[in-house]
This record gives sequence, C-alpha cells and structure tokens, in this order.
Amino acid sequence: MSFFGGGNLQQNQQTINPQNIALAEQELEMVTDLFNRIADSCHKKCISTNYEQSDLSQGEAVCIDRCVAKFIDVNTKVGEKMQQMGGQ
Repeated sequence: MSFFGGGNLQQNQQTINPQNIALAEQELEMVTDLFNRIADSCHKKCISTNYEQSDLSQGEAVCIDRCVAKFIDVNTKVGEKMQQMGGQ
C-alpha cells in the first residue's frame, strides 16, 4: 500500500532518472542563487549598518517588502522575456 503517488516503490523508482535529478538540482541552485541575491541586495539597500535596534524598524520592514517584491517582479519579467526569445 502506498500513501503517496498511488503506486508502489518499484514503479516510483523507475520514473526517477538522472536527467530529472539533474534538472531538480539545477532548479534548486537557481532558486538558492535568487534568494541570496535578494537577501544581499535588499539588506544593503534597506538595513541600517549601525544596528541600534534588535528588530527591524517599520521603515526597514517596508523597504524590504518593496525591495523583495520588485526583485521578484523583475526576475519574473526577465524570465518571461527570455522564454519568448527562446521560442522564436
């Protein structure tokens, strides 16, 4: 009996191939890179370096929210444009 995927273990092992694993690893690396770039960029832009408070100020929190939203929006638009160019 299988609770996940509805098949048995042997069937699931047959559907896993090295190409799928490589693609999943590549996607994980890309997401990790995106996260690190967002964290570095927004930290430099929004967080004061004198660290007088243990928590983010309201201004810093708002800045980070906007910065992350813009970063993701631009990243999405660039990805869509690249897909369009690749499809031509």
